[in-house]
Amino acid sequence: MSSYPPRFVSPAVAAVKVPWVPRSCARGPALSYTGRLVESASVAIATPSATRLRERTRTALYSARFAIAVYLATRALLMLVALVNGALRHHAFTHELAQWDGLWYRAVANHGYPDHVVHAQSTLGFFPLYPMVIWLVGRVFVTPIAHYEILSTTIAGVIVSSLGGLVATVLVGRLAQSWWGERAARRAVLLFCLFPGSVVFSMVYAEGLMIPLAAGCILALQQRRWVLAGALGGIGTACEPQAIVLVVVCAVSAALELRRHRAALRPLLAPVLSLVGAGSFFVFLWLRTGSPLASLIAQRDGWHEKTDVFALAHLTEQLADQMSLGHFNHPTINLNLVVGLAGALILIATLALIARNRHEMSAEAIVYTLGIAWLGMSSEYVPPMPRLIITAFPAVIVVARYVRGRPFIALLWVNGVMLAGLSALTFVGTTLRP
Repeated sequence: MSSYPPRFVSPAVAAVKVPWVPRSCARGPALSYTGRLVESASVAIATPSATRLRERTRTALYSARFAIAVYLATRALLMLVALVNGALRHHAFTHELAQWDGLWYRAVANHGYPDHVVHAQSTLGFFPLYPMVIWLVGRVFVTPIAHYEILSTTIAGVIVSSLGGLVATVLVGRLAQSWWGERAARRAVLLFCLFPGSVVFSMVYAEGLMIPLAAGCILALQQRRWVLAGALGGIGTACEPQAIVLVVVCAVSAALELRRHRAALRPLLAPVLSLVGAGSFFVFLWLRTGSPLASLIAQRDGWHEKTDVFALAHLTEQLADQMSLGHFNHPTINLNLVVGLAGALILIATLALIARNRHEMSAEAIVYTLGIAWLGMSSEYVPPMPRLIITAFPAVIVVARYVRGRPFIALLWVNGVMLAGLSALTFVGTTLRP
């Protein structure tokens, strides 16, 4: 018989010499001693599992540290841009961060919705979850310090968006790593944080909640965690109209799973739960205004929003008309048209990369990207601006799969300059939508 100690048993346990005990005394001290030996051995045997858990935790924290560091560095850049912008224009710093839709979200948080259908621009055009969260954060944490409703709501909105952007960055990195590996994931994090659309994580914008919820939903679907995916999707659909795409994503993922395992019904929980957020809002509008479509009516009549397959053609015609020789007496060009058309071209190019990468990316991520892209390229009022492209975040980070080395560094510089420059124009509040 071998004299070596058994595997995973510590030397201290193996070195113990068991004294000879008469058979007549075996029921007493021997049982007590054996209990202590087994307890010590079980602790020693569990050590490798604890070690593996610590290693996994350390690896996860290391990856998160990189994402957090990159995100905080880019937020510092945008805060500097906002400070300089405010100083040059003699505006308050917080005023720069609550422009465009931020003013409407702040109005929803402070004043709520009207009790009737409005055929003009109103708070009805915005979904409720983000305003509810910033109202809660503002009342609990900010108002005791700020003592001013508008200021406290603005600060709360920036806090919520910033924290949501941090979570989104970590989750996007995890998704990229699951598709392409760690190195590509780091490149994806850099692109995601430096992309001009990431300005919404430093403003009072609902994307600060919607994007992390969408990323979490896709990640949960990939892991076949159906209840979690449905819950995240349901919360997300209460943030923005675009989040309705998550219902389709959950339905497609459930259908694929049912095709593989016909007897499993649990996947159906995901699409059912994902309807809860938007469904609850429509029921609320029905009870309050008399129409479940009051939000869509406000968007259509107030902002002239509608879906049109020729939306990009109309955008191109508007831009060409502004650039014609007959308009030299009014040389100003609407930059939203320029940026929207450029965004459409970028989105089309990245969709081609996604088609090429379809065997590595998950079906859920591809369906989500296609849905958001369709909403952007068929919208008459909101073309594929940077804000919409970063909402379709797989289209942003897929570039990290194919570009590396010096071209990637050059791409980062271009994105960083565009992030600072376009954000400065966005903070003005009259020139360029995010």
